[in-house]
Amino acid sequence: MKILIASTPATGHLNPMLAITQILRGDGHEIAFLTGTAFRARVEASGVKFFPLPEDADFDPNDVFSRFPELKTIPPGLEWFRVACERIFVDAIPAQHQGLLQILRQFPADIIVADDMLFGVLPMLLGPRSQRPPIALCGTSFLHWAREDGAPNFLGLPPAKTDEERDHYAAMARDFDAAVDQPVSMRLNRALKSLGVGPIAMPLFHSVVALGDAYLQLSVPSFEFPREIPPSVHFVGTPPIIANQVPPPPWAEELDGSRKVVLVTQGTVANHNFNLLVAPTLAALADEEDILVIVTAGGRPIDTIPGKIPSNARIASYLPFEWLLPNVDVLVTNGGYGSVNQAMSFGIPLVTAGLTEDKADVNARVAWSGVGINLATNEPTPKALRDAVRTVLDQSRFQSRASQIADEFAGIDTRAEILRVIGELVADESSHTGAMAATRGRRAERRA
Repeated sequence: MKILIASTPATGHLNPMLAITQILRGDGHEIAFLTGTAFRARVEASGVKFFPLPEDADFDPNDVFSRFPELKTIPPGLEWFRVACERIFVDAIPAQHQGLLQILRQFPADIIVADDMLFGVLPMLLGPRSQRPPIALCGTSFLHWAREDGAPNFLGLPPAKTDEERDHYAAMARDFDAAVDQPVSMRLNRALKSLGVGPIAMPLFHSVVALGDAYLQLSVPSFEFPREIPPSVHFVGTPPIIANQVPPPPWAEELDGSRKVVLVTQGTVANHNFNLLVAPTLAALADEEDILVIVTAGGRPIDTIPGKIPSNARIASYLPFEWLLPNVDVLVTNGGYGSVNQAMSFGIPLVTAGLTEDKADVNARVAWSGVGINLATNEPTPKALRDAVRTVLDQSRFQSRASQIADEFAGIDTRAEILRVIGELVADESSHTGAMAATRGRRAERRA
């Protein structure tokens, strides 16, 4: 079949979509891929046809502030989040939608598979069902769905345990709705109206979960807060790591089991300031002779890491995770969803420290699920990091829980699940189209 893959131009979204692309290509399907021009080489290297997002929806993920300079000056908080939602996501909808329509004219796809934050699919989902192919969305972040305890998403709140906590969450939800959801919804519905669809009453991030024909959540149920979840949501585990993107480093033989290995990453988005997590972790563990600290700079040059590099640390711009993760004892991360799920799938416990983007909620799940310690800050101190790493290494409960969740990942055949859901959507569409055609034929015969 013909499959159109569409991804937000951000590495944390592109990586899992490329992994899904490999699964689909391996099953013999023809793929077209829509994303930002910064990723042309990576998409084409995967062996599929690249289509660039229209200019108004395209940006370089390594230089987001040049496209959205206001985000650089607004301090973290609800205003920053509102502006990010409006500028990065809502304002891109018309151009993303136009890009999808243009490709479909050249490449009549049997199904569209997009990441959860490419909201340019909304006009199709809200329009006539007969005028579009099936659409499956992929959850590259925590499940964006309403919580039973009334807490707003994106604030890193664990499930409420008392009535007092629920009352507190309700008040926070009212503030979040007034400061973020309502103004974003107004902007969203103006954009949708200009495209002849809408309005919608639900929050932006809930919309794709509710409206998508299927929603592939790239995790396991045990890493998601308990609540009633729409039947369209399928937990499919984490896609396989794309292998051989970079070779092992010259110091690969040092991972010989003689020392505990602590991997440190700030991901590929929130890595503009390594003083937030990388530098304090290096300082925290510099004197821990039984630990080998490995830092990946997320694609940035290694000389951008500030300060003196301790003798027990090894640094690289990129590292082959398929080689590295089986050798890691603890991951220290700011909480990228893909990295956290990959670590858990290998049974690696975590220490997390990050509050930006979706990271507060991802890290809240790390603590709640028992797979690690959430320091709940953007700027952890070296002492807090050292204590947390030592606690995770020394207390077996973290390793035990991480192993349990790894078993849950292993119990899901990710490739088979993705192929099953996509195959069923296309089969249902073909069956529905055939039935409609037969009905039209019978009506024509009766008129004759």
